[in-house]
Amino acid sequence: MPNRWKPNVTVAAIIERDGKFMLIEENTADGLRLNNPAGHLDPGESPVAACAREVLEETAYDFTPTGLVGVYLNRFTRTRTGHDITYLRFAFCGTLGEHYPERPLDDGIIGPVWLTLEELRASTERHRSPLVLRCIEDYLAGQRHPIELIHTDASVAQAAR
Repeated sequence: MPNRWKPNVTVAAIIERDGKFMLIEENTADGLRLNNPAGHLDPGESPVAACAREVLEETAYDFTPTGLVGVYLNRFTRTRTGHDITYLRFAFCGTLGEHYPERPLDDGIIGPVWLTLEELRASTERHRSPLVLRCIEDYLAGQRHPIELIHTDASVAQAAR
């Protein structure tokens, strides 16, 4: 099969503190959007390691994933190019650690913002994807799976060398 379908693998962090959720504001082709701290799985990396890395790059906070909230499949068409893209997202909850305010954030990232559930629901037109709210609602419903459910074989790290 020369044109095998391959969804883009992404990770996302669901971070709650004092009844508010950390999101990031980012500049996109569709304007300023809200997203969970999230990004793509890099070669040689486990989903758990990718989530910790993405949170650090987008928020300048350490993050330790402790549970899998869910695995999500989402499809949309890019506004600029018309490309049909599918994402397979692993969403994690965990522990927020040390903040490094001097650390630069990824290109396009304005920074983290803390929103209540009501504020999140009132801002859905600014969400980068429908998964932003869905992952948080699943988290609030108590959906948690052991992080050990995800196994990354040692061959993944070897292939990146």
